[in-house]
Amino acid sequence: MDSLNKLKQSVASDAVTQDSGLTRRSFLQMGGLGIAAAMMPRWSLAHIDSGFAYHYRLTAEPAKAELVPGFTTDVLAFNGDIPAPVIRAKQGQPVRIEFTNKLNEPTTIHWHGLRIPIEMDGVPFLSQKPIMPGETFVYEFTPPDAGTFWYHPHMNSTEQLGRGLVGAMVVEEAIKPDFDVDEVLILKHWHLDKKGGWKALTRPRYAARMGTPGEWGTANGVNNPRYNFRPGSRVRLRLANVDNTMTYQLRLKGVKAQVIAIDGNPVLNPFPFEGHKIGPGMRLDLAFVMPEAAVANNKVVLEYQLGKFGFPIANFASTSESALPKKPLPKLAMNPIPVPDIENAETLPFVFEWEGAISPVDEKGETHDTFWLINRRPWQGMGPGNIPDPVADLTLGKSYIFDLKNNTQYHHPIHIHGHTFLVLEIDGEPVTPFYTDTVLLGKNGRAKAAFVADNPGRWMYHCHVIEHMKTGLMGYVKVS
Repeated sequence: MDSLNKLKQSVASDAVTQDSGLTRRSFLQMGGLGIAAAMMPRWSLAHIDSGFAYHYRLTAEPAKAELVPGFTTDVLAFNGDIPAPVIRAKQGQPVRIEFTNKLNEPTTIHWHGLRIPIEMDGVPFLSQKPIMPGETFVYEFTPPDAGTFWYHPHMNSTEQLGRGLVGAMVVEEAIKPDFDVDEVLILKHWHLDKKGGWKALTRPRYAARMGTPGEWGTANGVNNPRYNFRPGSRVRLRLANVDNTMTYQLRLKGVKAQVIAIDGNPVLNPFPFEGHKIGPGMRLDLAFVMPEAAVANNKVVLEYQLGKFGFPIANFASTSESALPKKPLPKLAMNPIPVPDIENAETLPFVFEWEGAISPVDEKGETHDTFWLINRRPWQGMGPGNIPDPVADLTLGKSYIFDLKNNTQYHHPIHIHGHTFLVLEIDGEPVTPFYTDTVLLGKNGRAKAAFVADNPGRWMYHCHVIEHMKTGLMGYVKVS
């Protein structure tokens, strides 16, 4: 209870600071709204200079990309680019994204991790009509939370995400922390052969297990890219796992780093980064001071581990410039997420497990694989006038504890839309409470996660291994 009380005090204190910061910034921006253009990272190409500070134009379209050096791959891409443009916003400031579908099939955009109105959540039929080819839909919302988020379709997800429709969204704090470097890396393994040709995005025997793995690893669309930072730079490294399948066991060699945020949400007390798993859909913010070249042997390496072996994701080299003056790493303000009333919360059990090996067959004799269940029930899909019952009917404003149990040997990153969990227990052991929108359940794992059902609507609730989601491990909760 002491940790929960400290969390309540910190959220309340930081909310006051954030509100006062927003007031100052709103006032300053009245005189000229060109501020957002200066914030764009070098690979963001979507911003519109319209007089509205956070205004973007996005398309989803077929494109070509050189993912494997020397070979061209047909992809699906936002604005025709791999990596997709970073959408940057400001906590408490409205953002507008004009999205046009240039695919030959319907699509949407889901803003993963953001607590926004249901009409903007991007789930076809549940929260909006599918965006048909040639149509434009305008997403408008005001993000209440700062952090690292991402965006992707919620239609034909195996294909659309798997072929490239994934991008990062960064919501900056109302009062921006004083980092010298703010770098975003989106991590993805592509289902490509050595010449950039597509391999199967899904295979039933893998979908019923861990998911079909990709073989060509990238960060920001590049295999093992290199970034150069000045010695002494206080670096904020934002990592987003946008993979369909892969859980990364991460480590950072050559420097001591701190975990400062999990899934976009600051941790109350940053802790040393000594390895951390992020499943599909999850994010991790690290902070470190870039060492001098001689100390770091000229580079810092981000790796993922498979067994005892480490494989490079990206490396960071120190430049030959003189080191910046020593300063402490900035501390992030907590997001204004309501702390649930644990003593009076209702506990709801959710069991994630396999279904039998019998798959439904349609009138053409084609099977529709169903492998996964939530509380003995697989997701049956939905369409106009065909919305299944929710897996839970929640009362607006009430606190709940979700008791999550994985009855399988495979990882399940369980993601909830429109809300943010407060994790209380993992595998039967209490943990220092932390906020997240995606709880990673390991082999036969269990977790208890609480939240206040304060956002009305029908909110998707699913495993973010895309093949698990598409073969049954999906549902929704209704808040009313």
